[in-house]
Amino acid sequence: MKLLLPLLLTLIGIGGGVGAGLFLMPEPEEKPLADGLPCGDLAESDAEHSPTPAVVKPEEREYAKLNNQFVIPVVENGAVAALVVMSLNLEVVPGSRANIFAVEPKLRDGFLQVMFDHANIGGFNGNFTSGTNMRALRSELLRSAQEVAGETVTDVLIIDIIRQDS
Repeated sequence: MKLLLPLLLTLIGIGGGVGAGLFLMPEPEEKPLADGLPCGDLAESDAEHSPTPAVVKPEEREYAKLNNQFVIPVVENGAVAALVVMSLNLEVVPGSRANIFAVEPKLRDGFLQVMFDHANIGGFNGNFTSGTNMRALRSELLRSAQEVAGETVTDVLIIDIIRQDS
């Protein structure tokens, strides 16, 4: 009973802080795209190696929801400064959801490595939900998914993303 009140106040404080942070967050400043490309001018070799989603008609899509969230630590000065929690869905060609779930542990391992790399280069610092940042993360997640599951994965959807500072 003695722990109930402090626990309740902690949860209310965290919820209020997250709500205030979301409410008071400034609008992201999007820079115009150079030549219509999200990363400016790409060299021909870079364009060959970047994953491209297969063209799929809207009625020819299925979604595989990955069961558990991903928790990524953001390390600054040798200490965990924040945790980022993400939920992902995969857009797949019809009939391949069972195959996705069969290789889910391998997919999760690849996704975690991509997310850790993204965190280590500062991808979850500052305005981490900017269009450029999210496109880069999705692109790397798609590349990782296609390395494991092949062209059956046509897109990676970030359903939820939350950063909790310590």
